[in-house]
Amino acid sequence: MIPLRDDRPSRTFAFVTVALIALNTLVFLHELSLATPERTQAFFANFALTPANLTQAPSPNSYRTIFTSMFLHGGWMHIIGNMLYLWIFGKNVEDSIGHFKFILFYLLCGIAAAAAQVAISPDSTVPMIGASGAISGVLGAYLLLFPRARVLILFPIWIFWRLFYVPAFLMLILWFGMQLLSGLAVLSMDVGGGVAFWAHVGGFVAGMLLIPIFKKRSVRLFQ
Repeated sequence: MIPLRDDRPSRTFAFVTVALIALNTLVFLHELSLATPERTQAFFANFALTPANLTQAPSPNSYRTIFTSMFLHGGWMHIIGNMLYLWIFGKNVEDSIGHFKFILFYLLCGIAAAAAQVAISPDSTVPMIGASGAISGVLGAYLLLFPRARVLILFPIWIFWRLFYVPAFLMLILWFGMQLLSGLAVLSMDVGGGVAFWAHVGGFVAGMLLIPIFKKRSVRLFQ
């Protein structure tokens, strides 16, 4: 289920959303420029968030990685998927919050996402990277702000792909349910690594809790 656009135009230019996409892209291009596996591994060791580093004798750098890890990605599909979601859903959330408050909202959702993943896997030595935790917060905010907006999605049916609109609340609730069920499955199998599903859950819930506080007074929930 790949979202392509929503049917709700934003009233202002979302320059913070654009800046976040640009910054994530520049960092990813820097990752590609490292060229050798050794340099790439050292880069991620320094800037990715490793839960065990936070829970076992943390250093100042360990806390810094909570922020730096939000701008790292593991491959083209990883960054393209995250930036697509940020572009589609971030514009209207930024419009509803205000540009500069949106920066704080985004970072707080990313912190909540990291905290959720660390709480679930405190001893994990697998580096955690990606903007998806913070973007999950944007999705949670969008659900409360524009549940009846329509989202054009690309959906696979057997070997064919179909385009159709779905209500935003349906897509986002299904997305959240998939993250929650996947996270529970990972817990039950007691496996590490892979997708940080609990970061997605934590970010999404944080976005829902924060948006009533951050939204402009003139903006109503459930538009």
